[in-house]
Amino acid sequence: PSPAAVPAALAALEAEVTSCRACPRLVAWREQVALERRAAFREEEYWARPVPGFGDPAARVVIVGLAPAAHGANRTGRMFTGDRSGLFLYAALWRTGFASRPESVSRDDGLVLTGAWITAPVRCAPPANKPTPGERDRCRPFLERELALLPGVRVFVALGQFGYQVLCGVLGVRPRPRFGHGAEVEAPGGRTIMCSYHVSQQNTFTGKLTEPMLDAVLLRARALA
Repeated sequence: PSPAAVPAALAALEAEVTSCRACPRLVAWREQVALERRAAFREEEYWARPVPGFGDPAARVVIVGLAPAAHGANRTGRMFTGDRSGLFLYAALWRTGFASRPESVSRDDGLVLTGAWITAPVRCAPPANKPTPGERDRCRPFLERELALLPGVRVFVALGQFGYQVLCGVLGVRPRPRFGHGAEVEAPGGRTIMCSYHVSQQNTFTGKLTEPMLDAVLLRARALA
């Protein structure tokens, strides 16, 4: 679509994503979590639907995670919003000039991304953060269509191996080079996949992924884009 038509096309895709009920296990889980809630969020209304991508329709960098967190994006309705992974990611996006503020707390907090788009291969929170191959494959067309609506993208930042594998499939990278933090993989059309460890607590709390490590990947993505 023309640049002027992109926001409307993305909004139409978002409406389709957020009403999807294709995976019975994920539908049951996301809704169960919303009913039981975590004590800290007892008074909150959970989103409990598939989570759409978020960011700048003119993005040149796309960040690809895994799936919404049960009490994060499944609660707030925005990618990486409302949990510790998101705190780590948005602070880095702010430091590297992609985000208008260092934290993302809700869908209507006024945060704006410039030059970046955030999405995931699986749109519903999965039990134990582990989507099945079937769930991954059923959700993949949403990612394919979303990326097709973002023609300005030059660089994809894959947060973790799951997102990297799906991206390689979508972008037609064959054979698939090994995943490693900081790796750069050429994709068809003169595009690049940058690899980073996922911003999950098991990586950020243990020091496997540090702020300078993530900042370096995002700054490199900005330079390449």
